Amino acid sequence: MEKYYLEEERNIEILEEADVLVVGGGSAGSAAAIAAARAGAKTVLLERYGQLGGMPTGGEVILIPSMSAGKTIMIRGIMLEIMERLTALGGVCGPDKSITGSTDSSHMEKWKKYFNMTWNNEVCYGGYVDPDLMKIVLSQMIEEAGVNLYLHSLCCRAITDAGTVRGVCFESKEGRKAVMAKTVIDCSGDGDIFASAGAEFEIDLSSMQAASRDTDILHDVSRTASLALVYRFGGADYECYADYAATNPQQLKKHEENLQQIAGYALKIFPTSRNDVVWVDNWVLGYSSIKVKDITAVETLVRRTIVDVMDYIRTNKIPGLENIWLYDTAPQLGTRGSRRILGLHHLEMEDLYGQKECDNHIAVIPSTVNPAMPQVPSKIPYGVLVPITVDGLLVAGRCFSSELTVNSMTNLVTHCFAYGQAAGVAAAVAAADDVKVRDVDIKKVQTQLKKQGVYLG
Repeated sequence: MEKYYLEEERNIEILEEADVLVVGGGSAGSAAAIAAARAGAKTVLLERYGQLGGMPTGGEVILIPSMSAGKTIMIRGIMLEIMERLTALGGVCGPDKSITGSTDSSHMEKWKKYFNMTWNNEVCYGGYVDPDLMKIVLSQMIEEAGVNLYLHSLCCRAITDAGTVRGVCFESKEGRKAVMAKTVIDCSGDGDIFASAGAEFEIDLSSMQAASRDTDILHDVSRTASLALVYRFGGADYECYADYAATNPQQLKKHEENLQQIAGYALKIFPTSRNDVVWVDNWVLGYSSIKVKDITAVETLVRRTIVDVMDYIRTNKIPGLENIWLYDTAPQLGTRGSRRILGLHHLEMEDLYGQKECDNHIAVIPSTVNPAMPQVPSKIPYGVLVPITVDGLLVAGRCFSSELTVNSMTNLVTHCFAYGQAAGVAAAVAAADDVKVRDVDIKKVQTQLKKQGVYLG
């Protein structure tokens, strides 16, 4: 029998009233807040951790995957600005913009060692970033844009009235407070706000459970169904390791199989912005990112196995990794999929193949991030950000409206920055025109996005 505590009625202080309230300062949320403020909206950003950026910073998933197709950089706007600022600080290991699309053999020879930096015998624009420098860059951009930022603020529920979201309650060291806004943008990753607002959503538990038995960790469903706690090793020589991996693929495969047996989860070594540090991505299956016992179990499991992983690598003297030591573990759990809003447009495979007409798109994403994607750029319709049933709300980040397999192809860091920037601009335009976000003039949104440097084709 379940037991309950009946909370007493109380007054909750309204801390701020804004045009746009962004919940979650990850990749989508940071972009949404910066974009909304730059478009003239009074903007508040609430973030539960002590840093901005989400997966590439707190989660240390430091790969910024390909932003280009051929010689054209398609993911621009705020994401490109971040990469340019990081490059100026020495915080990116990746091809220079000037060689985007190059087929030169010397460029290919260098960058094919770095996952996702080449595609179809062409150099792609992207890179491996320094997560701490990225935290600094995002903090600067938020401050420069004039966003009212609250860190260490956990949003707990939406405030609704007659089917419209009016604001959000959040918890901090000061207790529970509220922020009211004309539009709330849910960038929580797991859709915490739209779920509490009563919006319709989907979550493929049966598919995700089946994925826990799939041996292919990069299969679309398996990837989305997995969690991770990233860690990094110092004392490495990535170039040496990459040469070994290229010339001894079967031997490396055997080591990876042995490591999976030791750890209980699949893992792979990737480069960082420094040659002497590598990061270990992992795929822990069978757990949910919206169940507290599950995410606790994943944190505990991975930490319990790190030393064993490190000992195996050193004992077997894997080239480039013979002298590794534990550099750090990510302060934030890596999450890849859970709730997805049911929006005015449900992104499906036909959208990616360009088989549906789309003139209301808010982003164009290249096909160079996933081997399963069609080899044409994809236009992302505005409707994937707009809930079917609830007003006063937009959704950006990995919980956008999409079919499960398609979501896995289009929910990476670069995509989330693009969706967030679009949501922020749309919310700002809606506030300026005093209309609902579902009724916003998409041409005005597209015009403002282009002013902010976004590529729309």
